[in-house]
Amino acid sequence: MSERLKTTFAGIPFKNPVVLASGTCGFGRELDEYFDIGRLGGICSKGLLSHPHGGNEGIRVWETPSGVLNSVGLENPGVDAFIRDDLDWVNAKGTVNIVNLGGHSLQDYLEGAEKLNGAKLDILELNISCPNVKSGGMNFGTKTEVAREIVRAVRAVCRHKMTVKLSPNAEDIVSLARMCEEEGADGVCLVNTFLGMAIDIQKKAPVFQNVYAGLSGPAIKPIALRMVHQVAKAVHIPVMGLGGISTWQDAVEFIMAGAAVVQVGTATFMKPDVSMDIIDGMERYLEENGYGNVEEIRGIL
Repeated sequence: MSERLKTTFAGIPFKNPVVLASGTCGFGRELDEYFDIGRLGGICSKGLLSHPHGGNEGIRVWETPSGVLNSVGLENPGVDAFIRDDLDWVNAKGTVNIVNLGGHSLQDYLEGAEKLNGAKLDILELNISCPNVKSGGMNFGTKTEVAREIVRAVRAVCRHKMTVKLSPNAEDIVSLARMCEEEGADGVCLVNTFLGMAIDIQKKAPVFQNVYAGLSGPAIKPIALRMVHQVAKAVHIPVMGLGGISTWQDAVEFIMAGAAVVQVGTATFMKPDVSMDIIDGMERYLEENGYGNVEEIRGIL
C-alpha cells in the first residue's frame, strides 16, 4: 500500500481513506470472502443496539432508479453478541474498527456506549438517525436540540473517539454538525439515507410496512456531496463523507469537498469488491497528478 493514501481522522491513522459503511457490510465476514478486508482503511459495523433487535417485518429492500430503498429496521444481534462473536475477528484484520451504535431511547444509547467502553475499537459512530419511540417515531437527528441531548449524554460516558452520523433529513445539517462539535464529538459522518417511499400500484398500498424508507445509492450523491461541502467548511472537526459513492472519481470529489475519509455502502451490493477499485483508482489519480498524499486534495474547493 502506497504512502500516498495514508491519512488520519481524529488522530487515528488510516492506511487509506476508504471505509465500508454501516449497514452494508455486516461485520465484514461475508465480504472478506471476496477480497482482503485488511486492505481497507476501515470498516464500520452494522448498526448495533444495546440489546438484540429483530428489525422490521415485510419487504425490506426495494430497488429504485440509481438507488435502493431500505427498511431493515436495525436488525442486529446486540452489543454483547458483537463483542463476544465478532470484535476479535474484526480487530485481527488490521484495519480501523468503527462500531455504529443506535438506540430507541436515551437509555438505549447510554447502555450500549457503556458496554462498548470495555471493548477494543477505534471509533464509536453514534447513529442519531434512529426513531425515538418516546416521540412518536421522530428521529433523534432531525432537530438539533433533540439531538444535543443524545450527543452530550453519550459523549460524557464514551471512552472512545466518537463521531456522529448525521441524517440529511435534519432541519439544518450545518447547525447539527456545529452542535456535535460543541458537545465534544471527534468528528461527524454524513450523510445517512434520505427519506423516500415506494407504492405497489397493483396492491394500491405502500411497499414498506412503515410506509417510508431510507434511500441510498448514486441517486443521492450530488445532494450528499453538497452537504459534506457545507459542513466541512462550517466545523473544525474532521468529516467522513458518504452518500452514493460508487467509483474512485466519486471518492475524490468527496475528499475535494472536505471529507477526510469516505464510506462506501450501497455500491458493494452491485460489486462486493468495489472498494478495492476505489482504492486503486484514487492511487492512480494521485500519482498521475503529481500528489504525494491524499491530504493535498482535501477541501481544495
